[in-house]
Amino acid sequence: MKDIKLIVTDMDGTFLNSKYEISPEFPAVYEELKKRNILFVPASGRQMAGITQYFKNIESEIGFIAENGGYVIYKDQELFADRLAHETVTEIVQTAREIPGAEIVVSAKKNAYYESNNDDFVNYFKTYYTANEQVDDLTAELHDDVFKIAIYHADGAEDHLFSHLEQFSNENLEIVLSGKNWIDIMNKRISKGHALAIIQEKLSILPSETMVFGDYMNDIDMLKNSKFSYAMQNAHPDVKKVANYEAESNDSFGVVKAIGDVIRSF
Repeated sequence: MKDIKLIVTDMDGTFLNSKYEISPEFPAVYEELKKRNILFVPASGRQMAGITQYFKNIESEIGFIAENGGYVIYKDQELFADRLAHETVTEIVQTAREIPGAEIVVSAKKNAYYESNNDDFVNYFKTYYTANEQVDDLTAELHDDVFKIAIYHADGAEDHLFSHLEQFSNENLEIVLSGKNWIDIMNKRISKGHALAIIQEKLSILPSETMVFGDYMNDIDMLKNSKFSYAMQNAHPDVKKVANYEAESNDSFGVVKAIGDVIRSF
């Protein structure tokens, strides 16, 4: 593991505990990464503002993968930004509106847009989407670069959303389970794995020099692009099948513990 140059970690269910907290040990661990010139990159289905809020002191030193790979930044430099066509956004929103219990978020560069009046959902979703705006109609032109449509169901995305939305898994679009309650729909080429490859190419870093942590289906592509791939103890079974290693659960701050083990091996 002494060849590691890049560490990438999913956020929710992986790096953050169930209270959305960072390990108190992380600042010290990060300083050790800096000494060894190892780049740290959080990767999430969240919008960029929902990730960077946790790393304000080091934001300009690290990279970020947001929107499930739709938006990539390295040391304040934009490396990649995707855009869904307005016609596609309209079609997905209109379909999702017909699903009982579904809540819709249109996630874009400036804001996450929603039209829901469900206070419970709105308060919950603002935990992930800190830059947000309520609009009357999500099918109206938003004058923003839309990265993805995120659709939520309180009783579970796999059972209550997927069958209604799987039609959008085609030659142009990708549909992915990004959490127990969330489905994300984005352009076909977009994934965390694709975003990781952009960073690796930019910095001439190999998969054999990359360490990745994840817990859910939208992490699988980037786990496959890393030799040192870790599924969390609390990960989905399909994620554990792909990963080469297992880390302790997110509530035990398994990511920081595993990184600490690597540092001690140098």
